[in-house]
Amino acid sequence: MALDGTRVLVVGGTSGLGLSVAAAAAERGATPIVASRRQESVDRALGTLPSGALGATVDLTDPDSIDRLIGYAAPIDHLVYTAGEPLRITMMPDLTPDTVRRFWETRFVGALSVIRAASMAGAIRASVVLTGGNASQRSAPGWALGASVCGAIEALVRQLALELAPIRVNAVAPGITRSPLWSGMSPDQEEAMYADLASRLPVGRVGEPSDVALSYIYAMEQRMTTGTSILVDGGAVLV
Repeated sequence: MALDGTRVLVVGGTSGLGLSVAAAAAERGATPIVASRRQESVDRALGTLPSGALGATVDLTDPDSIDRLIGYAAPIDHLVYTAGEPLRITMMPDLTPDTVRRFWETRFVGALSVIRAASMAGAIRASVVLTGGNASQRSAPGWALGASVCGAIEALVRQLALELAPIRVNAVAPGITRSPLWSGMSPDQEEAMYADLASRLPVGRVGEPSDVALSYIYAMEQRMTTGTSILVDGGAVLV
């Protein structure tokens, strides 16, 4: 298997999509290294992963903390970034500068900061996989933050695919997926959203983290793919 014997750093890898990516990489013989802000989250994730998995904490707003993570994880064959704050619909009255900054801090600035630190240290050997979303292609009220960040990620991977070559840089763009990222909703609201979307999707159901994780594996294993955003949304942009 292409990932056998490799080291995969998953920033945001202690729950939801990131944890599914770490588990899928481990199944293929890789050593996953999961990173998150809280030690308890790291410990909980390691309890679900095969023996040999590694974990570390990181503060994505602190360059020294990021440097320590890179030093711990190196060498890194594949760097995967899935970290993000809980998603929510944010209408114009709530789009304050502080709200915008907080959203971009983790999803975009954090990603770029980790990539910068890893590339400057010469720690990445094969690929980078970022996380976008189908919001950049599917307009809806309240999605100004999500759509703009997803669009920025798509542009970023094209630029970095050239700047970091021969390291490959791609993104995965999920649609609505069962994930802790929707924890800002009540359980009833979350289930109602999933049921409504499933009734309209061509595939007839919403995605699970394990579904989307396979696209990250593809991006790591496919050696001729770079500068690309892989859409995994069950056909949501079509309806």
